[in-house]
Amino acid sequence: MEDKDLEKVLEYIKLLGIEYIPKLALAIVTLIVGLWLVARITKFTRRMMETREVDVSLIPFVSGIVNIGLKILLIISVASMVGIATTSFVAVLGAAGLAIGLALQGSLGNFAGGVLILLFKPFKVGDLIESDGAIGTVQSITILNTILITPADNTAILPNGNVANNKILNYTKENNRRVDLEVGIAYHENVDKAKEVIEKALQGVPGVLENPKPFVSILNFGDSSVNLAVRPFCNSTDYWDVYFLANEAVKKALDNAKIEIPFPQRDITIKSGGLS
Repeated sequence: MEDKDLEKVLEYIKLLGIEYIPKLALAIVTLIVGLWLVARITKFTRRMMETREVDVSLIPFVSGIVNIGLKILLIISVASMVGIATTSFVAVLGAAGLAIGLALQGSLGNFAGGVLILLFKPFKVGDLIESDGAIGTVQSITILNTILITPADNTAILPNGNVANNKILNYTKENNRRVDLEVGIAYHENVDKAKEVIEKALQGVPGVLENPKPFVSILNFGDSSVNLAVRPFCNSTDYWDVYFLANEAVKKALDNAKIEIPFPQRDITIKSGGLS
């Protein structure tokens, strides 16, 4: 190579160095500082979720997503600083993300529902809930599903997307729960006496609270009976015991008091004689 050509090559390298070395140096500094910031933000996110007592299974997952997402943004930014065209890369990444999202939209919906449930905690493991047509005690909450044990001792697996987007009844979130019973008495019976008998019977049922006081009053008028609303209160954990014991106690008390609990019946009157 002649000296003249060598000088041109060296001049070109010099120009490249003048143009790219500052950019490369800035990109390296940005990368170092960015990685430090990503680590700090990830740590802050984890600490914030721990402070809010977010479910332990969600903390590493969310903090990992935050960490990876921020690092991808940092790498794209650093690449663009040194002159690498990132437009096509971002477009391909966006198209891939869209395709994956469409293919996994059901699972992603369940994942989003699981994140919402674990963050806002409308219920927790051990609660008795009703949602998406199922009722049962929460056995576990995963990222994609909520698993219930029904009163019949069956396992119900509910997609978190459905649970998060439907009405949730949490029967054990409050300490106390009302037991709703309906008792029918014959129309000829004394309502005040029946109420007194029922209230006294409820006082002897284990688990029935004195405060709030049990409520007994006329609910409606049926075809064969006057129906009374019987509303004792109990601790949420005692609900089913109180429900069955109260029914049994009320039936025995009404029988002992000779108060009739009627069954559906119809009176038929036959008139003799023909048409004149």
